[in-house]
Amino acid sequence: MRRLIRQRPDVNGITEGVIWKQLLLFFFPIVLGTFFQQLYNTADAIIVGKAVGKEALAAVGGSTGTLINLLVGFFVGLASGASVIIAQLFGARRAQDVSRAVHTTIALALSSGALLTAVGLLCAGGILELMGTPQEVMAYALPYLNIYFLGMIPQLVYNIGSGVLRAVGDSRRPMLFLICAALTNIVLDILLVLGLNLGVRGAAIATVLSQVVSAVLILVSLCHAQPVYRLHFRRIRFHGDMLARIVRIGLPAGLQSVMYSLSNMIIQASVNGFGTDVMAAWTAYGKIDGLYWMMISAFGVSITTFAGQNFGAQRYDRMRRSVRVCLGMAAGVTVFMTALILAVGRPMLGMFTDDAHVVEMGMSIIRLIVPTWITYLCIEILSGAMRGAGDSLMPTLMTLTGVCLMRVFWVTVVVPRMHQLPVLMLSYPITWVITSCMFIVYYLRGRWLDRCIARQGSVQKP
Repeated sequence: MRRLIRQRPDVNGITEGVIWKQLLLFFFPIVLGTFFQQLYNTADAIIVGKAVGKEALAAVGGSTGTLINLLVGFFVGLASGASVIIAQLFGARRAQDVSRAVHTTIALALSSGALLTAVGLLCAGGILELMGTPQEVMAYALPYLNIYFLGMIPQLVYNIGSGVLRAVGDSRRPMLFLICAALTNIVLDILLVLGLNLGVRGAAIATVLSQVVSAVLILVSLCHAQPVYRLHFRRIRFHGDMLARIVRIGLPAGLQSVMYSLSNMIIQASVNGFGTDVMAAWTAYGKIDGLYWMMISAFGVSITTFAGQNFGAQRYDRMRRSVRVCLGMAAGVTVFMTALILAVGRPMLGMFTDDAHVVEMGMSIIRLIVPTWITYLCIEILSGAMRGAGDSLMPTLMTLTGVCLMRVFWVTVVVPRMHQLPVLMLSYPITWVITSCMFIVYYLRGRWLDRCIARQGSVQKP
C-alpha cells in the first residue's frame, strides 16, 4: 500500500485556495525569476554589443541562441514530463512515488547534461555553417558556443531541479536562485568583458559560472527539502516505471521544442540572408521580445502545475476554472505589454546598439509582430493545462502542424518568392492564429480529459 503525504487539506493552496490569488502567488516568483534570467541574457547582449560591436551582438543572441534552444530545449521539454508526474503524485499525496520520481529526474538531468556537452562541442560549427552564418559573425559565435556548452550539466540541473520545486508548489526558491545567478553573471560580464577585455569568451565564461551557482543552490535546497521530495545523492538513479511515465509525457514536449527550434533556425537562416544589420536588429528585438515571453511562459508553467495537482487530487472542475482564470490574466498582461513595447521600443533598442539603421530595422519588426502577441495565448495556456493532466501527444501534434510545419512552408515557399523582411515576419502571427484555433476546438470538445481520467484510473490500480 502506497505511503501517503501527510498534510492538512488546507495546506495546499493550489488545490484548495482562491484560484486567482494562488495563480498570482505562483506566477510572480516565476516571472520575477525569469526576468532576472532575461536580464543577464540581455546584459550579455548590451555589454557585448556596446564593447565589441554589432557582429558580436549578432553572434551572442542570434545564431547561437537558436542553436542552444535546439539542443537544450529537447531535454528541458523531456524533463517537463517529470514536473507533470511529480505534480500529479504530490496532488494525490503519494509520497513514496514522489521521491522515486525526484531521484529519477535528477539522474535524467545529469546524464542529459553530459550528453549535451559532447553533442554541442562536436556539432556547433557544422550547424552554424548550415544556418548560413556570415564569417564575420562566425568568428565570434563559435568560441562563444565552445565555452557555453561546457555548462550544460549545471544548466540542466537548475532547470530540472527548479521544475521539481515548482511541481510541489514552490516557485519562490527557484526565483531567488535565479536572481543570485543573474547578479553573478552581470558582475562577471563587467569584469571579464569590460575589465579583462575577453570579448564573447568572457560573456560565455560568465554565463557558465552563473549556471554553476544556480545549480549548486538548487541541489542544496533539494537536499534540505521536506522529506517527501528531499534529494539523497546515494539514491539518484533511474526507476524504470517512473522514467517510462516521464518519457511518455515529456518526449512529445521535447520533440515539440526541437521542431520549434528547427523552424526558428530556418527563420534565422533566412534572417541571416538579409545581412549583419538585420541579424543585429533581430537579436536586439529578441531580447525585448523575451520580456513578454517570460511572462506568458510563467503563466504556462503555473497552469501546468495547477492542472497537474488538481488532476491528481481529482478536482477536475477546479482545474477547468483555473484555465479560464489564467487565460483572462494572461490576456490582460498581453494587452499591457503590447502597449508598453510599442511606446518605448525605440529607446530599448538603443540600449543594444548605437547604429541608427539597426534600430530602425528593429522598430519595423516590433510594429509587425508585437500587436499580434494576443493570438498566441491559447497555445500556451491550453497546452499547459492539457500536459498537466497528462495529455501531451495531441498538443504536440497540433503545435507541430499549425506552428512548425506551417512556418517551414512559409519560409521555404512564400519568402523566396517575396524576399522581404515583413513577409518573413508574418510567419509568426499567421501560424499562431491557425494553431490557436486548433487548440480551442480540441479543448472545448473535452474528450482529452476523459482519456486522461481513464488512464489515471488504470495507473492507480494495484
